[in-house]
Amino acid sequence: QVQLVESGGGLVQAGGSLRLSCVASASGRVFSSWSLGWFRQAPGKEREFVAQIRWGAGTTNYADSVKGRFTISRDMSKSTVYLQMNNLKPDDTALYTCALNRQGFSVRANDYDYWGQGTEVSVSS
Repeated sequence: QVQLVESGGGLVQAGGSLRLSCVASASGRVFSSWSLGWFRQAPGKEREFVAQIRWGAGTTNYADSVKGRFTISRDMSKSTVYLQMNNLKPDDTALYTCALNRQGFSVRANDYDYWGQGTEVSVSS
C-alpha cells in the first residue's frame, strides 16, 4: 500500500514560482523501476500529464506545455518528489496531483496505481 501527500500549492502572480512536494509512504519495498508523476486538472478540463520521474534512475519526462519551465526531481532519502514550477502562467492554474506507477514510465493516467489528494495552484494575470 502506498500513500501520497502533496503540498506547496497556492496563489501566485504570473511569472512567479512555486515548488510542489509529494511525500510517498509505502508499506513495503519501493522498487527503483517505479515512477512518480504529476498530473493536473483545470476546472472544466480533462486531467493532463505534467511530468514524471523514475524513482531509481531519475529519468524524467515532461509535457510540451511545461518544458523549460517546470523541473521534477526526487529526494530518495525523504521519499519525496518535487515539482519546481517557474515562469508560471494563468493557464497553469489547476489541481496538481502526484501519482505512482508501479509498471514503469507512462504519460497515461490509467497506468498509475496510487494517487494523492492534490494541491491547488492558482496563477493570476
